[in-house]
Amino acid sequence: MASGGGAASRRGSGAPGMVVAPVDQRTVDRTCRHLEKLNKLCQNPKLGLRNSPPYLLELVPDSLQHLQLVVEVAKLRREPLWQQEYFCVYLRNLQSKAQQAIRIFKEGKDRMYEEGSTPRRNLTKLSLIFSHMLAEARALYPEGQPHNGPYRLTKSDADNFWKRSFGDRSLVHWSCFQEQLCRVHFFQHGLESVALKSTIDLTCNDHVSAFEFDIFTRLFQPWPTLLKNWNRLAVTHPGYMAFLTYDEVKIRLQKYSSKPGSYLFRLSCTRLGQWAIGYVTQDGNILQTIPQNRPLFQALMEGYREGFYLYPDGRNINPDLSCLNEPANQDHIRVSQEQYELYCEMGSSFQLCKICAERDKDVRIEPCGHLLCNHCLHAWLESDSQTCPFCRCEVKGTEPIVVDPFNPPKEGQDQGSRVSEGSEELEEEEEDLEDVEQVMKILASTKSQDLSSPTLSSPLPPPVSIPPVPPRLDLLSIRNPGLPSPQVPHSPLYIIQN
Repeated sequence: MASGGGAASRRGSGAPGMVVAPVDQRTVDRTCRHLEKLNKLCQNPKLGLRNSPPYLLELVPDSLQHLQLVVEVAKLRREPLWQQEYFCVYLRNLQSKAQQAIRIFKEGKDRMYEEGSTPRRNLTKLSLIFSHMLAEARALYPEGQPHNGPYRLTKSDADNFWKRSFGDRSLVHWSCFQEQLCRVHFFQHGLESVALKSTIDLTCNDHVSAFEFDIFTRLFQPWPTLLKNWNRLAVTHPGYMAFLTYDEVKIRLQKYSSKPGSYLFRLSCTRLGQWAIGYVTQDGNILQTIPQNRPLFQALMEGYREGFYLYPDGRNINPDLSCLNEPANQDHIRVSQEQYELYCEMGSSFQLCKICAERDKDVRIEPCGHLLCNHCLHAWLESDSQTCPFCRCEVKGTEPIVVDPFNPPKEGQDQGSRVSEGSEELEEEEEDLEDVEQVMKILASTKSQDLSSPTLSSPLPPPVSIPPVPPRLDLLSIRNPGLPSPQVPHSPLYIIQN
């Protein structure tokens, strides 16, 4: 019962002096009543909720149904549900967020029916949290049952870090997580820590689950430069929009409809772990796409070269991300002497892609770890298959790699060691609302003094002034949805559909 994360009474989920509040059937019943009341409030025709993610009229009933399923399955299996750490934290948070949403309706009154009002915006942000909570609960309790064994993170380095630091627990308190992460990826406590928490803690419960960390590491890959990527793409990049939905991106980009190349990017809520990029086309249309099988910085750089992504949030200066694309940042896999000799006997080489036998392997499928070339991977995925061509494991992500060929050592010289282990073997065989946006802006200003890298200036007049950004409330510690889009600035792209 790894998904449970241990006994609920375990102190602090890793935080000294803290105890996870116990829950029981009465807590479940109260939470169900809150969700039913919220669903009824959302059904008011005057609210006019659009049927596009995150859609509360689907999220609330689905959350209620999954909660009831988990409880029912636990009864049938006679499992100590009330002692499972993850379930206790999840249930308390679900109850709290449902109460918070009901309070927004009560205090907002008629302003709830005004689309751009603060209460309405807060409800939208909460809908994102509900979306993330449901995705997490389904991942850790698939079909209502605890995940079979420890939750496996997509990125092997991230998975190893989690297992080494937290064993088979499915979530830990932020203070515990922060301490462990800082040992391998250093960051400053204070503003930087608060900003990082707001990015990782998608469900706003002061804990980090294996699921949430999986999403974060997929978004800001690769692992060796994880927090450098996060700083460049989330903290200091003007195109990053942490808490906008698909519809809100369209509205925000509408004012730049006469400026083709204006763009924004955000977390997709329909495909967590992937980015959605919205941009203005040459004819003034607004499209949104999900770049597939590549880090975000590569997609943005390609889009810049092709003239699609020129002006982040309509500004005339586009950050240079080339420092994130250095070969040294890629994972290197060194061919061993044994592998070299084995493939020589077969008249081939380890680095050659096994599918086309023409190009070298340059991408790793995750989480299974199999290697092939980008060309074959794209062709395979475009055939509507979302599984690995070798083992049929689900393709949850990819990572660029470099295979270093084996060079027979000169006499008396060391053979050296492999840079990356394991992959080739697999190949073989309310109160918590907080002004996070302010934190991000302050941190960005401090970071900008350290980031002296050049910028890619578009052929336009001097930079326009930065438009004011509405304050982020805690529930804003989330990322957003992903939707429609026809046409693609680079391949392969996932066209977002409503």
